[in-house]
Amino acid sequence: MGRISDSWRSHLLTTFSGESSGRPGWVSRIEQGDDAGFFGPDSAAWVVHGGMATLVAGIRALLMQTLHPGAMAGVHDWSRYREDPLGRLSGTIQWLITVTFAGTDQATLESSRVGKYHARVAGTYIDAQDVERPYTAGDQELLSWVHAVFTDAFLGCHELWGKPIPGGADQYVDEWAAAGELVGVQHPPRSRAELKAQIEGFRPVLKSDDRVLEAVRFIRNPPLRRSMLPAYRVLFAGAVASLPEEHRVLLGLRRSPLPVIWATGIVLRSVGRILGTSSSSEDAARVRLARIERERHTV
Repeated sequence: MGRISDSWRSHLLTTFSGESSGRPGWVSRIEQGDDAGFFGPDSAAWVVHGGMATLVAGIRALLMQTLHPGAMAGVHDWSRYREDPLGRLSGTIQWLITVTFAGTDQATLESSRVGKYHARVAGTYIDAQDVERPYTAGDQELLSWVHAVFTDAFLGCHELWGKPIPGGADQYVDEWAAAGELVGVQHPPRSRAELKAQIEGFRPVLKSDDRVLEAVRFIRNPPLRRSMLPAYRVLFAGAVASLPEEHRVLLGLRRSPLPVIWATGIVLRSVGRILGTSSSSEDAARVRLARIERERHTV
């Protein structure tokens, strides 16, 4: 059982970080910097993004993003998710973790890296009214949609499977608005009510088509190790169950009649035991903060 656990741990860490040690170079760089970053210890963002519910939140966010035809066009036309899905995943995780735990300079630099990649993303798509429209990755509508569904997914999943959030839902939404601004969102929501209203405002532009169904099939059956697929399928079912019904219908998905919310909690706790309770990213951030505190007392 120990060998199986070690194998799972190595594969999970490689999946999430790109390295079997779980500590790639960009995590080590979180120790650098001269401030607490945009959030700091015991912030809502640290608690939400340091929890195991992020595994389900990532699935939910990806599913939701596909429903905006402009966002789906960008993924379809430019993303290499079919050829290198784990590379795309680890790149997204790098941005999320860096912005959450690193100092402000590094978080800003990482967001600029993402922005430079997105700068070349452009094309056209057919909207919900069958009108062809141009798009770029920097369009406010697309940026706002991606930020809103990301925030909603991580908040909703943490409330189902995570521990209490310092300051509650409003605090998390308000804090994570800073991340939206870093990637160009001009008016990110600042409260749960604003977040809900913003997502509701997108209702007329959302649609499902063959591209969406193709992406959903891929997210449902990603190229993971066969031994990991049963656990992943539970997490996928949990993500689907956490979605509002109207979005499940658009995605062509049904909530399982089985107790998947409970089962997802079991899987998340099991994965947490395999990976360990200590987060290398949070540990690196605390090393930075301890160094800053020492330097402050020696000046």
